Parts: sequence; C-alpha cells; structure tokens
Amino acid sequence: MGSLGFQKFKKIHMIGIGGSGMIGVATILQKRGFKVTGSDLAITDELKELKKLGAKVQIGHVPKLIKNADLVVASSAISKKNPELAYANESGLTIIPRAEMLGTLMRPYRSIAIAGSHGKTSTTSIIASIFNAANLSPTYVVGGQVLSIGRSSNLGDGNYIIVEADESDGSFLHLQPDVAVVTNIDNDHLSFYDLDQEKLNQSFVSFAENLPFYGYILLNLDDVNIRKISRDIHRKQITFGFNKKNRFQINDIKLINGVQKFQLTDHTKKRNYKFSTNLSGRHNLYNVTAAICVAIEENISVKNISKGLLDFQGVGRRFELSKLYFKDQPHVLIDDYGHHPAEILSTILATKEKFPRQKFCMIFEPHRFTRTQQLFEDFVKVLSTADFLLLLDIYPASEKPIKGITTKKLAAQILKNNKNVHYIGSRDPMEWLQENYNDFSIVITQGAGTISRLNNEIKKKWQ
Repeated sequence: MGSLGFQKFKKIHMIGIGGSGMIGVATILQKRGFKVTGSDLAITDELKELKKLGAKVQIGHVPKLIKNADLVVASSAISKKNPELAYANESGLTIIPRAEMLGTLMRPYRSIAIAGSHGKTSTTSIIASIFNAANLSPTYVVGGQVLSIGRSSNLGDGNYIIVEADESDGSFLHLQPDVAVVTNIDNDHLSFYDLDQEKLNQSFVSFAENLPFYGYILLNLDDVNIRKISRDIHRKQITFGFNKKNRFQINDIKLINGVQKFQLTDHTKKRNYKFSTNLSGRHNLYNVTAAICVAIEENISVKNISKGLLDFQGVGRRFELSKLYFKDQPHVLIDDYGHHPAEILSTILATKEKFPRQKFCMIFEPHRFTRTQQLFEDFVKVLSTADFLLLLDIYPASEKPIKGITTKKLAAQILKNNKNVHYIGSRDPMEWLQENYNDFSIVITQGAGTISRLNNEIKKKWQ
C-alpha cells in the first residue's frame, strides 16, 4: 500500500465523529496509525469500539481535544456556529470536509465508489461481501451497519477500497474513484441543488467525469434521470436493469420460500448467469445486480459471487427483521431507515411480497421540514397505502420549522384516503400498539431520525 502524503498531519480531530459517514473514516485513520480525536453529542456502541482502538472522544463541542490537532475534519451536518469549528477557524487550522478525507484515503487503492439517491449502503455492503468471499480482503466505508459483519468500516489487507459516495451536499465530487456505480437519481436532497433536478443530475455527470479515462461506470438505465445524463458521460459505461436495452438484464425472477432467484443475461457476451438473494423487494434486485456487475468486471468468479450473496445478511435498519410476541401472538418487526417516498414505497412493496395477505402497521417519523414540504403530495400518496399508520412529529435534523409543514397536516391529508391513520406526535406509540396488536401481524418502524430508539424499546418490551 503506497504511503499517504499527509503523514505529517499526525493528529486528526473529527467534529461529529459518531456520524454515519464519519465513524468509518475515523476507524480506518486510527488503524493506519494516525492519532484520532473527535467530538459528538453522545457515545454510541461504534464509538466505544473506536475508543478501544485508542481514539479519544469527547461529549459536546467545547474546544478541548481540538487544541492538539494538526488537521480538522468536519461532517456536513455540523453548523457553521459550532464552537469547535469557530476555534479551528480562529487558530488557522486546516479544515476539510469528510469526503475530502475519504478521497485522500482512497488514493493508494483501486477504488470503487457507489453513488445514487437510494440503495447506496446496501450496494456498497453487498460488493464488500462478494470481495470478502473472493478473499480480496477489501477496505470499505459505508453509512449503515452491515449485519453479517456488524460494523460500518473495515481496514482490509487487499488493494481494493469500496466506499459510499454521498451526493446530499455535493461532497462526492471530492472523490476520484477508478470504478463508479450510480444506482438511481431521485428528487431527494434537492434543497442543496436549489430545488433544481437538472442541477442534481449534472452533479452526477461531474462525479462520473472524475473517473480516470481508463475507469468505468455502472449505470441503471431503467432510471429516467440516469437515461437523461448517460449521453453526457464520456467514460466506459456498463448498464444493468430489467429493460433489455441494458447490457446486463435481470429476468426470470422467482420467489421461493422468501428467496429471490433470478437470471442475469449479459447481452454483449451472450451469457446467462443464475443468482439468488435473501433480500426482499425489487429494489434489492437492482442493488444485488449492481454488485454482481462490478464483481464480474473485476474478474471475480461466479462461485465467489454466489457465496458473497449468500453470506450477506443485510444492512442494519434496511428492512431489518425481528420477531415479537404480543401475549404469545407472534408478530414481525421490520426496521427501515427509508425516509423518501420512493424508499417507503419499496418497504411497503417488499413487505407485501414477503408477507402476502398479512396486515401491517407502519410507524413513520418524517425527516426534515424541507423534504416533507417538497415531497408532501408523494408522502400522502405512498403513506395512504399502509394498512395502519402511526405518524410521529417531524425530525428536524438541524432545520428550522417551516410554517404550515407539520405531521398533523400530513395526517389530515392521509385521512381523506385512509381511515386507519393516527397522529401520535411526540406521545408514546407503545400504548396504541398494546391495545390494537390484534389488527395486524407486522409492525414497521420507518424513518431516519430517532425512530430506531423506538424500535429498540419495542424489542425490549415484546421480543
């Protein structure tokens, strides 16, 4: 592995070190011999693991640990008024965004970056699983927890690094991967792109043009926005999806005992492959196929690809299943991080596919006022299809409230289409579940804010 050019920056301080994108980068830096310090508002299990490796972590953002730093890494979630950030600016410390640090870490490796509105974490994790099965010992950095491995990053011994590339704040333009994947492009995070879908689409073109001329990019041509930009991308393209215009076409899907079996046809090389996955839903067939195509292109054997798919148990909070018992009555609990209407629809469709003829109760916590405002009609449409729906207050994610954008208003609109909607707000939904559990056999906790805590409380009480 080539040496990193920034060795003289021995002490690296990370503001918001526990964030989903930060913790993986921090872990790899610490393992590579840097002295990592960081701050966050709470200590999580992952931060406890990081501390065991020797990193120092403080609770709160008082400038303490930052005083010894040579370099500061700040996640995009950190406010400009943060006291540590202010201190770093006054002291003339070099401050870089998380993605720039990730880009630097990627340099000595053969790098694969996965971008797109939905499915990034799952696709990145499946690729890591396949490369592990092929004994390539990859280094990887993902946003979510990978269940079969139980951590969001890994420092491997091999020469591959596999990373999730985040478009939400434009920071993925700091990355210069050898191989890129774009899963899909939806109308999410538009507030960063001046509410202009065209600007968001163009940022993906810029991301693709960051590839070296000898690199290649995998594109899902079933996606309308990807079709729009593929003409503007001047790199080798490998396409995949259900449409026969794609080079790799998904076909002949069978659902057997909860396992999805399918055929992948390579139209260029006139070859057919057969694969299966334990993951539910059509959206996961895209994620799995993207991972398979990368592996085929990197000359991994079909046997190792199949093993990697079998080894993969899923990602934490991505359609994560548990069992519950209400007074000896078995129920299924599904925990899912999706917070965009397209993601919520994927959860609902996957639930109906995996548990046909069973009723479900979805508990949803909307995420951000801006997203709720921009996609209000889409939320109403998708959430109206739930059998039972409990709505919690909007999770602000550091945003100020927007007048007239409330969960109450969302509930009132959904009520016109679906009588089984209940506005819970900031109250505890446990009582409602206790009284109504007979009406459904599946509970879904849906959202990206504090709802995972509720999921843990439900498990504690009824597992």
